[in-house]
Amino acid sequence: MALEIGVILLIVFAILLFLGVPIAISLGIPTIVTMLTLYAFDVTAFSSAQSLFNSISSFTLLAIPFFVLSGVMMTHGGISTRLINFAKLLIMQLPGSLAHTNVVGNMLFGSISGSAVAAAASIGGLMSPLQKKEGYDKEFSAAVNVASAPTGLLIPPSNTLILFSLVSGGTSIAALFIAGYIPGILWGIGVMVVAYFIAKRRKYPVAEKMPFREGMKVIIQAIPSLLLVIIVIGGIILGVFTPTEAASVAVLYAFILMLCYRTFSFKIVPQMLLETINVTGVIMFLIGASSMMTHILTVAGIPTAITNSILGITDNPTLILLIILFVLLLVGTFMDIAPAVLIFTPIFLPIVQSFGMDVIHFGIIIVFAMCIGGITPPVGTILFVGSSIGKVRLEHMIKPMLPFYAVIIFVLLIVTYIPQLSLFLPKLFGLI
Repeated sequence: MALEIGVILLIVFAILLFLGVPIAISLGIPTIVTMLTLYAFDVTAFSSAQSLFNSISSFTLLAIPFFVLSGVMMTHGGISTRLINFAKLLIMQLPGSLAHTNVVGNMLFGSISGSAVAAAASIGGLMSPLQKKEGYDKEFSAAVNVASAPTGLLIPPSNTLILFSLVSGGTSIAALFIAGYIPGILWGIGVMVVAYFIAKRRKYPVAEKMPFREGMKVIIQAIPSLLLVIIVIGGIILGVFTPTEAASVAVLYAFILMLCYRTFSFKIVPQMLLETINVTGVIMFLIGASSMMTHILTVAGIPTAITNSILGITDNPTLILLIILFVLLLVGTFMDIAPAVLIFTPIFLPIVQSFGMDVIHFGIIIVFAMCIGGITPPVGTILFVGSSIGKVRLEHMIKPMLPFYAVIIFVLLIVTYIPQLSLFLPKLFGLI
């Protein structure tokens, strides 16, 4: 009976998603309705409220609004141009230099701002006109921007990894943060490899070599922005402060940076706070609603049923991981990153732990897979933003994105089946 109720819950949830109901509402309504079929009204009301409150009553979660605020401040702080110039310096004279600059710029800005959408909008908004002026195909430019924007969700600080830490039972945030570096960088390199061959075939221009004096000026201008990541991640790894305290330090540093860059104005404070509240409110609502659904799924025995079903098909870890990746990539096409991580982590984590997979490794895998969903139709938020910024119709984005999809999925498979790519740095720093 409980299993049947769980199936009904998932069907109603899928229908609400298909009808375009906001994801948090789609999580909450079927959960409450299902609970009413199991419990009395007063028990349902108490249990729902308790689950909702307990899920967001966490000191660790305070890191999210602070990291969001620091990212918003960085977005308004005028660091995009400085990071793009620094990226140009790193790229030097590769074919299609501006495309590679876009990739590196997204990796740098995404890691600092903690937002793939902000990276696609900010870096893409600056690079798109430059690439158009140099004769780049606008569909190619938009595809490069979209394909590389999610790297900032793997390269720390990452709110998505904080969510995984919460829902996986308190996995070390420091270990998750440091574990994301190599996979995130590999994603960016993969995009650059595809961009290189396309640019070489189309004979896109190569940037001129930057004079030494100008290069030193670019480095000096970029160092203050890059120091944010060093201070935050270094402080967490060395145990100077907790992730929540690190997020507070990030806000303070971003404020100081805005003062130094003379981009701070009291007029933009309400806008920055409103953006932070909007993003944080959505995340917290999702956490609460997904916690309610996780509770009823557990009562209904859905995670156990899925585990038994998969293990009933095969006990081969390689095949099990392939099945999980397929489901995650499929889910990512119609569900945003945060709710997918919150819902599917409790379902798949026991399965991978049954054959000894490290929780940190699985955290990187699920976040990586769901990030791919952010750039795939029909719900890919990053895809929509990137196509809008690049002034390319969405239906014209799919074909130029195909080679990037292929290489990103290939990197996902490498990260999945070579655990050391995720675990080497955490072990090196003594975090696991």
